[in-house]
Amino acid sequence: MKQCMKPFILSACSLALLGSTHFASADTAGDAETLLNWAENTYRKFFPSHQATQSIEPWLFRHYPEVGIYAGVNKTDNGVYVLGGPWGNNPTFIDNLPNMLNHIANSGGNGSIPACNTANIPDGLFYTQSGNVVNVTTNGQCIPLPTNSNLCEPPRQAVATGISLLTTSNGTPPDIKGITMSIPGIPNPFQSLASDFSNIKHCTINAPAENANLIINSDVCYDMTSAFEGQFGSIPGMTITPPITMAIKNTVTSQTVADCFATDASSISDAFTNEVWVKQNGSFIKVNN
Repeated sequence: MKQCMKPFILSACSLALLGSTHFASADTAGDAETLLNWAENTYRKFFPSHQATQSIEPWLFRHYPEVGIYAGVNKTDNGVYVLGGPWGNNPTFIDNLPNMLNHIANSGGNGSIPACNTANIPDGLFYTQSGNVVNVTTNGQCIPLPTNSNLCEPPRQAVATGISLLTTSNGTPPDIKGITMSIPGIPNPFQSLASDFSNIKHCTINAPAENANLIINSDVCYDMTSAFEGQFGSIPGMTITPPITMAIKNTVTSQTVADCFATDASSISDAFTNEVWVKQNGSFIKVNN
């Protein structure tokens, strides 16, 4: 028995360690994105353009060819390094990644990618951008359902651009697990709710010019257990087997329109004034300034 248990325990420990390594890597990748985005937004002299993050073990880094500078994170020691330009030909240690993230948070720094304002995104969402393509993922995990289905709100604009963009979502129907309805003649209302949530059209007034051809690919999963379990568990014909999750894979594209208020969007926002409108009973109602 002991001879059987030892390999079993070692195997279980190995799986646990592999799982921990996976999550740590995912967190490090997301944190590195925040750090490098912040560096680009804050120190344009050294990081003058947005570059995609590259990965060569144990490094996550970006290269800025116009100035000959590299910036990145070493996953082995969680250190932040720069190389080239004023830092010379050897990697220069700046600080460890957690300290840098605390500095960004405490200073109100902007760790968003150029296309999207990610300052207030829910924990567990990770963003990358390469050219006009943005990828959003929860890295295979299910996070609490956010209140806003717009995964890429454009950054606040300093001037009115006069550009209006309507975003449209295309993808497969969301995959809902953990809740089913077996009442004859009544369709599953949660599937309809999920489809509405993932296919909402949004229009942005005074959008950034570079967002006109933006493509946003999302592969996300939301945990809706706390929102639905207590409310619907006693309804006849409804079966709940937690966790209740909704997985969404879709692609959002943008098109220029003359007037957001003349579109079939469900909501409108102004990237210059920060005003927001939602459609109620066929009309757009302003909800904040």
